[in-house]
Amino acid sequence: MRTRVKICGITRPEDAIAAVRAGADAIGLVFYPPSPRAITASRAAQIIQDIPPFVSTVGLFVNATADEVAAVLKTVPLDLLQFHGDEPPDACVGHGRPYIKAVRMRPDVDLPELDRRYQSALGLLLDSYQPGSPGGTGATFDWGRIPDTMRGRIILAGGLTPQNVAAAIQQVCPYAVDVSGGVEQEKGIKDEEKIRAFMRGVERANRKND
Repeated sequence: MRTRVKICGITRPEDAIAAVRAGADAIGLVFYPPSPRAITASRAAQIIQDIPPFVSTVGLFVNATADEVAAVLKTVPLDLLQFHGDEPPDACVGHGRPYIKAVRMRPDVDLPELDRRYQSALGLLLDSYQPGSPGGTGATFDWGRIPDTMRGRIILAGGLTPQNVAAAIQQVCPYAVDVSGGVEQEKGIKDEEKIRAFMRGVERANRKND
C-alpha cells in the first residue's frame, strides 16, 4: 500500500500549493502559539482556501481547551485534528472531527498500551522525545521500537528528511510519514525542491516495498 505523506507546519499559501503539486496527501497547520510555525485561524483559512479536493487539512493542537479548538473550527474547515500534548482520550473526541494522537517516544513509552488507550484515534503519530518540547525537534528515534503489529496505525514523524525517508519507510512500513523541518529553508518557510525530493524518497521506498 502506498505510504501517505503529510507536510506539516505550513505557514504560507504558496507552501501549501507546493506540497499539493508535489503529491502530498495532507497539510498540517499549527495552532500552538509557542511554536515558530504557529498561525492564526484567519491565516489558516486563507492558506487552505485553494486546497483542492482529496487533500486533507490537519490542525495541530497542544493541550488546547475545547473552547480553543471550537474557535479555530468556526473559522477553519479542518478535516482532521492532531493532538500533540498530554490530552487524554476524552479530550480528543467530541469536536466533530476525527483525530490522530501524537506520541513522543520517551524511553519508557508503552506503545501497545497507548494504542489501546487511544482506540478512538484514527492513528498514532510517533515523534521524537526531547524534554520540554512537544515536537519539531528535528531528531529521529529508534524505529526498531515500533511493534510490527502496529505499523498500519502509525504515522512516522521525527527528523525525517529527503535523505532518510526511504530508509524509514522500508524499515517501519508505516501508514504515513509526517515532515516539517526536513523540508524547510528556515522554520516555517518550506523549500519546494526539498518537498519534491522528499516525495521522490517516498516513491522510491514504495517501489522497493512492492
